Amino acid sequence: MALTVAITGGFGSLGSAVGRAFRAAGANVALIDFAAEPADELAHEFAGQLLLGGVDLTRSDAADAALRSVAARWGGLDALINIAGGFRWETLEAGSLDTWDALYAMNLKTAVSACKAALPLLLAGDGGRIVNIGAGAANRAGFGMGAYAASKSGVARLTESLADELKDSNITVNAILPAIIDTPQNRKDMPDADFSRWVQPASIAEVIRFLASPAARAVTGALIPVNHRC
Repeated sequence: MALTVAITGGFGSLGSAVGRAFRAAGANVALIDFAAEPADELAHEFAGQLLLGGVDLTRSDAADAALRSVAARWGGLDALINIAGGFRWETLEAGSLDTWDALYAMNLKTAVSACKAALPLLLAGDGGRIVNIGAGAANRAGFGMGAYAASKSGVARLTESLADELKDSNITVNAILPAIIDTPQNRKDMPDADFSRWVQPASIAEVIRFLASPAARAVTGALIPVNHRC
């Protein structure tokens, strides 16, 4: 039976790369995103899969409805991949407290909400996988990275706590801690950077696909750096 995977932030560069990796492995793929519609190319590429746009994952009712739609389409849910999130560089002196609230909502609350919505579906099956996207920067916040790093540190603590909560339920919970990801938006935001040092979305996708596989059944509560271009 094919694996059923829900990917939040699925219309973005990393989310679509993860979707491709799972689809290539024969999985049923649901891409969930705050954006109202996917790009035409993405809609065409994932024809026959499930693309859910306009989903505000900071709202528990929206997260519940989206995950139930996935389970209704394919008869259950096997894996949740939490990629939805955002980034802002801002110093505390020149910035706003609203930025801390916004990044908390985008990076942590979306993951908490999606996990809570997915749990009944995962527990109803024979086991399941949750993979969150944290950040290497959360281990030590640099200049202007306080709000972002704090929200991603929350993702790490969520991962550890939920892994312990579910350790007897045959559900694993892990997080990827990427360095700067080679995406069009990051290239636009940092045009003078050395792109050759950035990690590829496809490389992250392969690690996520491993964590969702039976081969990773003994791995839970792990925070895994993925920071090398290959």
